[in-house]
Amino acid sequence: MLTISDSTRTGRRNFLRVGSLGLAGMSLPGLLSASRAAGAESGVLRDHSVVFVFLHGGPSQMETFDPKMTAPSEIRSATGEVKTTIPGVTFGGTFEKLAQRADRLSIVRSFTTGDSRHDIKPIVCEDTFNANLGTVYSRVAGVNRSDNGMPTNALLFPRSVDPKRQPETKSFGRFDSTGALGSAFAPFIPGGGGDLQQDMQLNLPMNRLADRRTLLNELDRLKFALESSVGSSGLDHLREQAFSTILGGVAKAFDLSNEAPETIAKYDTAPLMRPQDIDKKWKNYNNYVDNGMTLGRQMLLARRLCEAGCGFVTVTTNFVWDMHADVNNAGVVEGMRYMGLPLDHALSAFLDDVHERGLDRKILLVVCGEMGRTPRINARGGRDHWGGLAPLLLAGGGLPMGQVIGQSTRDLASPLSEPVTKRHLIATILHRLFDVGVLRVTRGVPRNIVQALESWDTIPGLG
Repeated sequence: MLTISDSTRTGRRNFLRVGSLGLAGMSLPGLLSASRAAGAESGVLRDHSVVFVFLHGGPSQMETFDPKMTAPSEIRSATGEVKTTIPGVTFGGTFEKLAQRADRLSIVRSFTTGDSRHDIKPIVCEDTFNANLGTVYSRVAGVNRSDNGMPTNALLFPRSVDPKRQPETKSFGRFDSTGALGSAFAPFIPGGGGDLQQDMQLNLPMNRLADRRTLLNELDRLKFALESSVGSSGLDHLREQAFSTILGGVAKAFDLSNEAPETIAKYDTAPLMRPQDIDKKWKNYNNYVDNGMTLGRQMLLARRLCEAGCGFVTVTTNFVWDMHADVNNAGVVEGMRYMGLPLDHALSAFLDDVHERGLDRKILLVVCGEMGRTPRINARGGRDHWGGLAPLLLAGGGLPMGQVIGQSTRDLASPLSEPVTKRHLIATILHRLFDVGVLRVTRGVPRNIVQALESWDTIPGLG
């Protein structure tokens, strides 16, 4: 916890107490070591960031970006198709806004995640060393930026923008997993409970906050208490990081009230999918509500964090993309209305916003889930689990856009062209974030990260 109190409000002497810096949820020794990770000052980091939108539950390849309307009725998109700005390319019928922005997208139609299990691959899997992919990034980049204290790796659930939403789903994997890379490198989760956001707020009038000399003196008083645990050599770095954090405006990036009202309105998905518009018979009713009420604001928060210097942001809603048409989930037509319309709106708002701000070449957007859906619609009007083919969208990051990569078979069961795998995707992302040539000779980088980037190919056409 990082706390500053004013005697006019507490009746006690001013003090500044540092226990664990809430921005990353780590102990003080962990902060000092993690913030000095190998690549933080080595030139290994490119000026890019990633927003990874994980569609938890497994989105359909047919109803998203490969409708195959020439296939039999039980296979082709149940929501029809819509023409895109790329000649001859169509999307599923709920993606009218994305279709008009297809020149800014790369769609991969030969992506396979390899199995049909409910888990959270590729964001956390054996190919990410069983850590959140953002943790791989922060293991090299450091946990917080040295210039302003911004966390380098953030994880946004619905509660990040609305405390009334449900807790995150943990039944199929932990999005905050760090594998063997170390708990100090866990993603920062705003609104995830605990004191993390409160730790970024100061109980100190602005005129006192501006008195840097007084604050420096207060921090100096910690020296004797801290030397035994972190050593005197770490105190200068600690002081710099603490003041970069509290004076650098980090907390403002997490506060959507600082955004222009018209921008918030452009992102807002709540009017598209009100609770009363969703059938309450589904056990996943609350998941659908969370998705519709928050996804747009999650994407806005992701843009704000990247703009403030965060290098990797994971965005996910509660478990909604499991469209079996059973007691839990709606079928594909109804389900894509609940899920597809908010996704179409939120991603399109994000694409427009980052383009207008000149951030589209800096921010790489990645959208996929853990698997796809069965080529044939089941007897109830749903689609079941399928590991042979899955949808994948990328945008920005300085990569070639306005293209479709790969082909699927006529029955939408598997890639017709060379498969694009999780490793291709992970390599593409990390090559955007790191200068691999510099990474190869940077001391302190885990060897398995270097070996992966040296041996894994990027997605063809996006290298």
